[in-house]
Amino acid sequence: GTCRYMSPHAYERRFPTCHLIPMFVDSEVLEETESEDGSIHQVQRRCKLDVDAPRLLKRIAGVDYVYFSQENTLNKRERTLHIESHNETFSNRVIIHELCSYSAHPENEDWTCFEQSASLDIKSFFGFESTVEKMAMKQYASSIKKGKEIIEFYLNQLEEEGISHVPRWTPSLDAPSSSSVTTKHVCATPKLLHLELPVTPAVSIPVSTDASDHEIATATNNDATQNKLDADYIKRYLGDLTPLQESCLIRLRQWLQESHKGKIPKDEHILRFLRARDFNMEKAREILCQSLTWRKQHQVDYLLETWTSPQVLNDYYTGGWHHHDKEGRPLYILRLGQMDTKGLVRALGEESLLRHVLSINEEGLRRCEENTKVFGRPISCWTCLVDLEGLNMRHLWRPGVKALLRIIEVVEANYPETLGRLLILRAPRVFPVLWTLVSPFIDENTRKKFLIYAGNDYQGPGGLLDYIDKEVIPDFLGGECMVIPEGGLVPKSLYRTAEELENEDISLWTETIYQSASVFKGAPHEVVIEIIDASSVITWDFDVCKGDVVFHLYHSKRAPQTPRKDPLVGQHSSSTTPGGNNVQLIDKSWTIGLDYSMVESPLTCKEGESVQGSHVTRWPGFYILQWKFHTMPGSASTNLPRVDDVLASLQVSSHKCKVMYYTEVIGSEDFRLVCVCVCVCVCVPINDL
Repeated sequence: GTCRYMSPHAYERRFPTCHLIPMFVDSEVLEETESEDGSIHQVQRRCKLDVDAPRLLKRIAGVDYVYFSQENTLNKRERTLHIESHNETFSNRVIIHELCSYSAHPENEDWTCFEQSASLDIKSFFGFESTVEKMAMKQYASSIKKGKEIIEFYLNQLEEEGISHVPRWTPSLDAPSSSSVTTKHVCATPKLLHLELPVTPAVSIPVSTDASDHEIATATNNDATQNKLDADYIKRYLGDLTPLQESCLIRLRQWLQESHKGKIPKDEHILRFLRARDFNMEKAREILCQSLTWRKQHQVDYLLETWTSPQVLNDYYTGGWHHHDKEGRPLYILRLGQMDTKGLVRALGEESLLRHVLSINEEGLRRCEENTKVFGRPISCWTCLVDLEGLNMRHLWRPGVKALLRIIEVVEANYPETLGRLLILRAPRVFPVLWTLVSPFIDENTRKKFLIYAGNDYQGPGGLLDYIDKEVIPDFLGGECMVIPEGGLVPKSLYRTAEELENEDISLWTETIYQSASVFKGAPHEVVIEIIDASSVITWDFDVCKGDVVFHLYHSKRAPQTPRKDPLVGQHSSSTTPGGNNVQLIDKSWTIGLDYSMVESPLTCKEGESVQGSHVTRWPGFYILQWKFHTMPGSASTNLPRVDDVLASLQVSSHKCKVMYYTEVIGSEDFRLVCVCVCVCVCVPINDL
């Protein structure tokens, strides 16, 4: 029989260009192949886009067009059309990958099933991350709405030409049975534009991973009616959510999109913090913001790429990842009873051990994502098996317990709801003492996930085999896998002096591009940047950790005086001192408009917000970044006598804000920034295949 098989033909009419898509300038076929029996037709195209971007950004980028590659595979036998797209231009700064799939409905061949997924990964753009994200998502949302109109236009055009149906494909009698592919046309690929840009730490913005159109449109926040997540997306990646829980996730994510430009965590990560606070929005938002600031300050997002375990850890640390449990959760095994905690602390220091544990947790998050894809269901936490055989009083060495408590505190604050189950095996008599010390630092919801077995109780019903397959049980628990080393005592020759450990601890946590500053009422914090060449770009990235501030950018031809000691603060700290400082540069005798001028509109930033921005300088001279205490309108009374003003100034320490910031200057000769690289497959037809 026959059926309407119009969508592929309508889709092909969009090429080499389409008057309905103004940004789609041109396209060329790079390679076209077809199987010998004619059932599979593949086309690789290179498409040219005129991106709707501000002229300033286009001028800075030095390009007018961007390019993306598209590969279409039409399978006439299976009645499917797959379209895969990715960007070429500036792919070292923006990675966009999109998949579209059309297939015949299994129960009604007059219907077409359409699936679409897209991911957007924006790396460091020197302050333009938020702009690029908004432009890309705006363009993508626009293409989604336009796609159906375009395909319907070409379907109507085909019908006007008298083509109302296409016969179902059938193999010809003399066609070979082989599905080998022959190349029909190949053209030379033009040389791609490639720019080497200055390298700074990347900022990853996971907008949507295999999410539906509905999810992507929600992320753009352009359509107020998009107040629900796609049911398939929830089932596939998040797990069961009540309507209230789903609403909390959407609202918290929207708040983050508005206040944390350029670093929105994935839905799975947001959901962990909501679950940790029983979906109390305010509490979850508070701890999530604190964690995001902590991750940013210490560059935790890049820990797996930058952290190299010291050799002493490789030799004497008795823990490691090992397959997964019966529920598909990654499995981590720790032989705590065999570990020389005192030796490791004396050889490495508390902070190195903490860094190692953080790398374990980051690896656990990565493995959860991988297992979610492998098992086809949400896996957001892992299982930890702790063997306590050999635990004795030497493990209760006070500095060692202190290090353990510090690790628990940091992990609890920044990795909530990542532990699915903790199996504690062969707990000795001394274990209750250790438990009494550490349990107050463990969240109640986490403690409920602990299963404790004394002696060999784990071998019976309700024991280890209920949670872990027999073939992955390690040898020291009666299995056949030899995975975790015994460790042994750390040689005292590897011990370090207290001074060496202190210096090591300091260096580990000061290896950050961010600085901290205190902002007081009446005492702003200021940073000066000297610009020699006009058209340089000043970039900034800061988080408001406490209180509300107003951010200004000023220009002056005069060099500010050296930082002065302000009596309101009581002390002067150098601008390079970590841990919080206050530096004032603009002299009180200066007059705005005469001695200095404002070059950016004031920006009011509330507690918990993250701000990225940039400024293209017009003149050489001195640019001053200022964070000023924000006073709410009407909070100060004009009727107060002068003595009250004096008393208020003496209590300025109670009016304190804190910011964490990073600034960078990109020279005009180096700064050729991408305006935006958006590869958009503007095809969202829901029509007959």
